[in-house]
Amino acid sequence: MTNLIRTNSSNKDFIELVALLDIYLAEKDGEEHDFYNQFNKISQIKNVVLAKNEYNSISCGAMKEFSPGVIEIKRMFTKPESRGQKIASKVLTELEKWARELSYTKCILETGKKQIEAIELYKKNGYTLIPCYGQYKNVENSLCFEKLLI
Repeated sequence: MTNLIRTNSSNKDFIELVALLDIYLAEKDGEEHDFYNQFNKISQIKNVVLAKNEYNSISCGAMKEFSPGVIEIKRMFTKPESRGQKIASKVLTELEKWARELSYTKCILETGKKQIEAIELYKKNGYTLIPCYGQYKNVENSLCFEKLLI
């Protein structure tokens, strides 16, 4: 059974999962990793969701305010041995629920074109492709998505 826990970025399990995510992304992104990595700092993130099985944390996701009413989904990761069980969808759904509770009306996010599994996850969960925003404008390898929460 998987339990979802709301926490923040000081949680040691979240820090450990993000370290694994960074290794994974460095392999996937190659030379572009340094550009993306500068936008993925985890200090001071107030809203983190962890998925735990009976033994340890297996998946995570976070969100932070992008602008009034808009939350940005960040740091989504599921350990490879736990993939294919819809755990990432559960984490994402919990983040969206939490965002609604905090009166946000839209989620946005960025992922790389090489992140095929992530792209499928977001599409499967109702996210639609939008023009790239903020620091991701004009970045060839970026795809940005949004989902209305109302």
